[in-house]
Amino acid sequence: METDIRFTHRDLVEKCKTGHASSQYQLYSLYVDAMYNIGMRMLGNKEDAEDIVQDSFVDAFKNLARFKYESTFGAWLKRIVVNKSINHLKAKKVPVVPMDEHEFHLHDEPPEQMEEVEIKKVKVGIERLPIGYKQILSLYLIEGYDHIEIGEILGISTSTSKSQYHRAKKKLVEIISEL
Repeated sequence: METDIRFTHRDLVEKCKTGHASSQYQLYSLYVDAMYNIGMRMLGNKEDAEDIVQDSFVDAFKNLARFKYESTFGAWLKRIVVNKSINHLKAKKVPVVPMDEHEFHLHDEPPEQMEEVEIKKVKVGIERLPIGYKQILSLYLIEGYDHIEIGEILGISTSTSKSQYHRAKKKLVEIISEL
C-alpha cells in the first residue's frame, strides 16, 4: 500500500505545531539537504549556507502557527531560506570578486571531457556575474521561481526581474565567450 506523502508531511507539520520534538527532527531530516543546496547556490559558502539553513528551520518551527497550507511546507521553507540568503548577502554587501583568468584548451581535451570543460565555464561565468544578475538567474533557472515571485522576493517589479534576467543571460554569454 502506497503512503500519501502529503498526508505524512501535513501530519508531521501538525505534530510539530504542538512541539513534538521527534516530528520536528523528521521534518528537518526530510528537507535539510534540499535547503542546504539552495543556500549553497545562493551564497556560495558552506558555512554561510549551513547558518542560513539552521536559522531558517528555527524560524519555520517558531512560526508554524502561521503556516496555513497555502503551499507545501517545502515551498514555504524554501521561501524562508531564499529570503534569509538574500538578506544575508545584502547585509554583507560582499562584492563579487572575479576569479583568476583560466585558459581552457579545448583542442587538447579528449571529446568526452569537452562537455565537462563547458560545464566548468558556465559555473565560472555564473560566479563572475554581478550579484544581482546571479540572484535572478539562480532564482529563475535553478530554483524555478517565476518573475512575479522573484519580484516579490527581491522587492522589484516583474518587468525589472525579466529585464535583469535577460541582461544576466547576455552577460553570462559574454563572460563564457571570453573564457
